[in-house]
Amino acid sequence: MAVYRRTKVYTYKRRRIVRKYLPVVVSLIFVGIAAYVVVNKKSEHKQIKESSIQEKRTNIIGRFSKQKSCATSPRFLKEKKIPQPVIIDLSQKHYKGIALHYGKGFKQTLHLKQWEQFEHFSTYAVDKKGNMYLVPTPFISIIPTTFNLQKNLYKLDSNTGKVSIFMHFYDVYPSASNPYGLTAITYDCDDDTLWIATIDESDYTSQKGVVYHIDPKTKEILQKVEGFDVLSMTLLKSDKGKFLLVGSARDNGLYAYPILNNILEDKVIKLLELPNANEHIRKIKIIANNQLELQSIPFSYTLIAQTAKQDRLIYNVTWNPNLRKWLSTTL
Repeated sequence: MAVYRRTKVYTYKRRRIVRKYLPVVVSLIFVGIAAYVVVNKKSEHKQIKESSIQEKRTNIIGRFSKQKSCATSPRFLKEKKIPQPVIIDLSQKHYKGIALHYGKGFKQTLHLKQWEQFEHFSTYAVDKKGNMYLVPTPFISIIPTTFNLQKNLYKLDSNTGKVSIFMHFYDVYPSASNPYGLTAITYDCDDDTLWIATIDESDYTSQKGVVYHIDPKTKEILQKVEGFDVLSMTLLKSDKGKFLLVGSARDNGLYAYPILNNILEDKVIKLLELPNANEHIRKIKIIANNQLELQSIPFSYTLIAQTAKQDRLIYNVTWNPNLRKWLSTTL
């Protein structure tokens, strides 16, 4: 009987303790659950935000389409009775300087001796009046005039067909370790200006390339953005704005500079990479809706010894809005 009484007393005390502290325990449990939910929602929100930023960077250029070029054919071709279309050949394969191929199968060639005066060219841009702006390139071997030639932007006059030095860049210094000066150019139809790139002061460990925005009417440098080695460039308009697309001389990537009110933002954003790390984008073309053609070459800041077609690869890359990714095919 005594044992039963002690047990009954113990049970009564335990119930009193439970009733006393149960509300506290329940409150602590609810607080813990609430804290867990809040923390997880913050974490989830952070993940969504980070995902959105990455997605925005990937799709920074948005939807775009091929636009008709404002460039016109050089006027002197009419005087020489050269029919359109004409292929501009800067390959240096058979002709030094410039060669223009025309006629059936483009088997006829116009090549003036004066076009050899400034050695070799790598790329060009044509304006609304048919003037052609030419970027130089070192080729196969260095001669006493090589470095000075890389400091100039050249112009083939639309009326006369004569090539001359259009603009000299005094702050460009090619050397034996890096013989390149100017590397890329594109013409802006919106305001009749030129975008030009140089990589002369870069080396294997650091890139010190410069993008210039130039008014060809006055030869004034409107803007100068430093810190990125550009090997190729083109302008693109999309539903998200205007961009300068650039191929890197440093890696296998395609990048974009946003342009706002004709001002280039100084932060370049990576869009995609080619499959091979040794490939560098030498040409960028907009060929269809949301579709680019990228031509790649090997590049290592040394002299170009060959420009044959078998050394180049061509990729068609398409932005797929549904998959939110770039799709690529090799030609």
